[in-house]
Amino acid sequence: MKKIFALIILKIMGWKIVADMPDGIRKGVLIVAPHTSNWDFVIGRLFFMVLGIKSRFLIKKESFVGPFGFILKKLGGIPIDRKNSNNVVNDVAHLFRENKELVVIITPEGTRKLTKNWKKGFYYIAELAKVPIIVSFIDYGKKEGGIAFVFKPTGDYEKDFQPIKELYLTKQAKHPEMFCYSPMYQEKK
Repeated sequence: MKKIFALIILKIMGWKIVADMPDGIRKGVLIVAPHTSNWDFVIGRLFFMVLGIKSRFLIKKESFVGPFGFILKKLGGIPIDRKNSNNVVNDVAHLFRENKELVVIITPEGTRKLTKNWKKGFYYIAELAKVPIIVSFIDYGKKEGGIAFVFKPTGDYEKDFQPIKELYLTKQAKHPEMFCYSPMYQEKK
C-alpha cells in the first residue's frame, strides 16, 4: 500500500524512477546527491518506498528534538555527532555487522549548503563494513531519480570517486548554485 501511495504522489509531482536497485543487494551504503533542499529528503523517501528499499539514514543529532526527533527515529533516522566523525564510521560499520539486511542513506555533501569537499565517511563506512556503495541520484532538471550503479570500494578513494563525480556532473539540484558539481558552479571555477 505504501508503495502505491508513494508512486501516486511522485506521479502527481511529475517525478519518475529511471533505475532500480539491482537484485540481491541486502546491505550497502546508499549515497544520494544532489542535496540542496529539504525536498530532497521527501522525494528520496518516496523513491525508496516505491523501490522497496528499507533504509535508515544519518542525520545530525541536533534534529532529534521533541516530537520531530520521534518522527525521525520512526522513519529510520540515526542521530550522528558531526563533531566526532571517527565514531560515526565505526558505529555505522558495527550496525552492518549486527544486521542481516541494512541500507544506510548518506548525503556525502553533509549539508544543504554549498560545499566544495564532500565528506568521505560514506566510503570509509562501506570499506570497514565490507559492503557496497549504492550510488543514487535526484535530478530536478529531468524530474527523475534512481539507482545509477553499485560498486565495492577498492581502497583508492580518488579512483573510485571519479565515476561518482562524472554522474553528478550530469544532475541538476533544486538549487544548482548550492551544488558543487552543477554546471552553474563548474563555470564559476
